[in-house]
Amino acid sequence: MRKLIFGMNLTLDGYIAAPGDDIGWSGPPSDELFQWWLDHERAIGLTLYGRKLWEAMSSYWPTGDQQPGATPAQIEFARNWRDTPKVVFSSTIDKVDWNTRLVTGDAVAEITRLKAGDGGPMGIGGATLAGAAMRAGLIDEYRLATHPVLIGGGTPFFTALDSWVNLNLVETRTFPGGVVLTRYETRR
Repeated sequence: MRKLIFGMNLTLDGYIAAPGDDIGWSGPPSDELFQWWLDHERAIGLTLYGRKLWEAMSSYWPTGDQQPGATPAQIEFARNWRDTPKVVFSSTIDKVDWNTRLVTGDAVAEITRLKAGDGGPMGIGGATLAGAAMRAGLIDEYRLATHPVLIGGGTPFFTALDSWVNLNLVETRTFPGGVVLTRYETRR
């Protein structure tokens, strides 16, 4: 069975975006944090995206390695992003590119099917998609890069749940700028 990992940058009060999908609060990541995310992405065999995150990622990373001033890590991230197979879950878009497949049906059923298959770990991103997987008990690991900022509202990292989810702490690490990374595995 494949492992499903949900990881994102978030605020200290638990939001991945301020109202209006504003992620300006996170600023550019430190080189060390960016490298950590790159290493994480290299280990992922399949990435699952909701529509909004797909649109954000696909608007930059297909040519991120060609941007003026791109660092070696950004160049590698762009290449890895293009090469990694991706699945986008959306009922409102009709076309995807860059090694990507579109799913318009039941996301939980498809994620369950993908988890049961062979292959490396899967990453999931996008609050709505990850929330559905969270409520269905499909997420095996959470990776939180918590930034020292409070925004008071917006898109939460965690969704409302029907029951408790017990977690085991796997890693804690501090990055420049006071960003604290924590990794938790779901206790089953």
